[in-house]
Amino acid sequence: MFWRMAGLSTASPVETILDKENFTLEELLEEDEIIQECKALNGRLINFLREKAQVEQLIQYIVVEPPEDAEKRRTFKFPFIACEIFTCEVDIILKTLVEDEELMNLLFSFLNSNHSHSTLLAGYFSKVVICLLLRKTLPFLLYVKGHQEIVKQLVDLIGITSIMEVLIRLIGADEHMYTNYMESMQWIDDTDVLEMIVDKFSSSDSAEVHSNAAETLCAITRFAPPGLAAKITSPNFIGRLFRHALEDSRPKSVLVNSLSVCISLLDPKRLTLGVYHAYNRQVSQGSVIAAKPETVEGMLESLGDLLKLLDVSCSESTLLTTYGKLQPPLGKHRLKIVEFISVLLTVGSEAAEKELIRLGAVQRILNLFFEYPYNNFLHHHVENIILSCLECKNVSLVEHLLRECNLLGKILQAEKNCTLASDPNMPTISAEGRAPPKIGNIGHLTRISNKLIQLGNSNDEIQAYLQENNEWIDWQTNVLSKRNAIENVYQWVCGRPTALQDRNRDSDDDDYQDRDYDVAALANNLSQAFRYGIYSNDDMDEDVYFDDESAEVVISSLRLGDDQESGSLFTNSNWFAFEDDRVSNEGSSGALASASPNTEGAGVVNGDGEDDDVVVGEDDDLDDTATSSQVSDAKLEDNSAFSEESKEAGPSANDKPPVWVEWRETPDSNETSGSDETAVVPNGELQVKQQEVEGSDHDPAATSELSPTSSDNTTETSLVTSPQSTKEDLKPPEPSESRNEIETASGVESAFEVAKDVQDAAKETEK
Repeated sequence: MFWRMAGLSTASPVETILDKENFTLEELLEEDEIIQECKALNGRLINFLREKAQVEQLIQYIVVEPPEDAEKRRTFKFPFIACEIFTCEVDIILKTLVEDEELMNLLFSFLNSNHSHSTLLAGYFSKVVICLLLRKTLPFLLYVKGHQEIVKQLVDLIGITSIMEVLIRLIGADEHMYTNYMESMQWIDDTDVLEMIVDKFSSSDSAEVHSNAAETLCAITRFAPPGLAAKITSPNFIGRLFRHALEDSRPKSVLVNSLSVCISLLDPKRLTLGVYHAYNRQVSQGSVIAAKPETVEGMLESLGDLLKLLDVSCSESTLLTTYGKLQPPLGKHRLKIVEFISVLLTVGSEAAEKELIRLGAVQRILNLFFEYPYNNFLHHHVENIILSCLECKNVSLVEHLLRECNLLGKILQAEKNCTLASDPNMPTISAEGRAPPKIGNIGHLTRISNKLIQLGNSNDEIQAYLQENNEWIDWQTNVLSKRNAIENVYQWVCGRPTALQDRNRDSDDDDYQDRDYDVAALANNLSQAFRYGIYSNDDMDEDVYFDDESAEVVISSLRLGDDQESGSLFTNSNWFAFEDDRVSNEGSSGALASASPNTEGAGVVNGDGEDDDVVVGEDDDLDDTATSSQVSDAKLEDNSAFSEESKEAGPSANDKPPVWVEWRETPDSNETSGSDETAVVPNGELQVKQQEVEGSDHDPAATSELSPTSSDNTTETSLVTSPQSTKEDLKPPEPSESRNEIETASGVESAFEVAKDVQDAAKETEK
């Protein structure tokens, strides 16, 4: 490479500074290459940075807020470079820091209450501390154990997301860390860190503090040490959490984030995959989540007060929308309550189901479904609640949903009045002066109805209830069945493949999975094609390399044309197999050659000389597969007449060595005739073998012969050389020689006529 050539490399600016007798840390931090030199373990640089004075100065840049009139390099560049030096994970530098208590005290002085905590420096502090925690775990935990006030300081600054990440890792909400260092983290179980975190819901009004506190507690529910796990699932902790959530004076963010913690306690895996996981839970309805009974009982104590928050006065607030107005809007807190009820039903707790029936929670939530017909978040959770009720083993809950909540009646009523009503007493009101739009929950109603019919086939009680309602039967026959037929995308003939049954594959995966070619193999073929000069170009460099992206571009371009030559590019076979087999097949009857423009003269070409396809004829007895066979001496005598004709159509044996041209249809047949090894090639591929005949070894009487042989599944037409020809001198013919052979074979005849003469001679021989 250019930068590795002798005499052209320049010395690193860092080395230039290190060569000075007196230099400062600031001079090194000015150079952008210092990070690369640290990663390359520059000995002189590492020995300088490992000194206590230099490590202390680097920490000062990270934890001390620069003056207002400081230069930009002091405000931005130096803290960034200092943080990157530590996160290069140079062991000797980290060892200097973690084993010196004064330096550690300086680092954690950033957490002091009288210290300014900018978001920028907090991010640098977090990166350095997490690096120490991961690379120097034991000495770091020993230091924190001796200074347990650090945990309280981290909780006080939990509103800063970078500090929250440090707290999550420190208290063991990291599965791998706790598994490897279990004994060193036992002391955390004895602290009151959970109480300090949950009390942030009452001591702070910041929504960021509430959100980060909830995220920390959710992380503990997933990867908590046994001691913390027992505390966070206890009824006392649940009661404390609900007391903060249900306080009237607290902002709604407290309720929303507290319910997020409760949901994570019931279903710890729910938040690990984010919103996508929560949305796709409808695919696996009826799955029971394992939750501790005492945790569920602790939540049921406050369930009544929680459901009261679903009732909101219409005069509270108004939100204008494109379809009308919401008076009042649903709100995040009511949506979170519905989600909590949805998860609570998946636990399968009989006590929770009885309490929900007693409080009328399902009926109130079902009313919200029809009161807010355009809130898809709400519709998703309500659908989950309905399906959980229908699939549960509690008969009383199913009866409550179907009869007391009148599920079928509400569905049929919504289907009759499928436009938005203009009732001022309803929360959702259509805009004045416009035609009322269609309600937006018809799709969910269709899926609920189909689920009812499906469950009715296996549940006699549901089936009996459906059969009692004549209006339902009429609607199912005349409306629902037709709608299902129309919405069945697998019956559409206009776009979506009807054979595609995998609903979970997205469109990007379809293109990758369904393609019938190998991009890597194509790139390799293209590179070798230019390497061997098949596609010659005077302006092309000697070494040409095609990567996968280049191959994709070539594929897209070739698909636009109708050139038949491009078809071979889409195969996954190796075009240049003959190069690998030449050495191993030197003792065999011939060698494989590539069907490329450079070898077009070796076979029979059309009149233009631009296409390398062999014209075999339209014989109906050609089968799909063919194998090559060696012609015996007996057949040489029987086909003497044909041999004379072939001499007229081809070059003289004295002038040029004969050529063996073989046309193969498919690679399916494995049959062989004779003792020589037969190579199987793909359909339509041309195989060319040429024998070099030297002086006394050449038999003038040897002639070329076209020997048609057939088997049960094979028919082939081949032009074979004399068996006395030497096998060691086989090599692919040169293009110029092949062209001369065709010209001397027929004079002014075209190549097509030569092929036809050969074909006619073969037919006469068969007769």
